[in-house]
Amino acid sequence: MKTVLLLLLFAAGAAGAVDMYRWIDENGVVNYTPYPPPANIKNVEQKKLGDSTIETGGPSYGMQQAAKNFPVTLYATDCGDPCNSARAYLKKRGIPYVEKNPQNPEEDENFKKLTGGGRQVPLLIVGNLKTLKGYLESEWGAALDAAGYPGVPAGSSAGTAPAQ
Repeated sequence: MKTVLLLLLFAAGAAGAVDMYRWIDENGVVNYTPYPPPANIKNVEQKKLGDSTIETGGPSYGMQQAAKNFPVTLYATDCGDPCNSARAYLKKRGIPYVEKNPQNPEEDENFKKLTGGGRQVPLLIVGNLKTLKGYLESEWGAALDAAGYPGVPAGSSAGTAPAQ
């Protein structure tokens, strides 16, 4: 009977939300069915089993954990190919990041602290793990891998747009 009950519950879950009935027959046997009991049964419990779907449209768990533990910040300007390549690489890997422009007065002081007074962009910050000056794909890839970011998302060639 337990096997039948489990099969019914799995079938119910696969079909979506469904009503289940718990009742005791005239012989004292507890029954679980997806359909109402006979009319002579008085004590019936009705339960609605919820949907058993899992949302898979958002970032993977690995991506969420990496972004939580090692958030990525990109300091970039209109520096041409190095900055454009840096943005494209982060997009290709689907890395969520915040982009900051060191030419903005509110970012200038923090940028100077991070670079020791230098002005080189792009500058990649991977949480408290790594700060990289300039763009070199192999170095950026190693830093992001070390932080736990997944590689290029399966089935896609483009990733998440940068947060502003």
